[in-house]
Amino acid sequence: MDDTNASLADRLRVICLALPEVTERPSHGAPTWFVRDKSSFVTLWADGHHANQFPHLWCAAPPGAQAELTAADPERFFRPPYVGGRGWIGIRLDRGTDWAEIAELCQDAYRVVAPARLVAQLDD
Repeated sequence: MDDTNASLADRLRVICLALPEVTERPSHGAPTWFVRDKSSFVTLWADGHHANQFPHLWCAAPPGAQAELTAADPERFFRPPYVGGRGWIGIRLDRGTDWAEIAELCQDAYRVVAPARLVAQLDD
């Protein structure tokens, strides 16, 4: 991972680890964030993955969000392999990344997988 990719991981780390009971560990060789060390909600593919050879992340999403975002901005959002069938969103990180938007998407992803008690804690 070069300096640019390390900074992507660092920025996502700050966003994700600020959420209640989140841990980080590699999954399939990529930095991944988990709720209670069980349920993943964000994975960073800093060097690309399969056909998507550009820096991006995958994150869980509320029902309908994948279709809405990919239709609204197909240059930035896409349906990722494997988890796309469960509604996850792929987000390019090489096109003028809006980190406030990324933080919101990561929080939404957290809300999708976290238990209600932790979501309530986040909302307090």
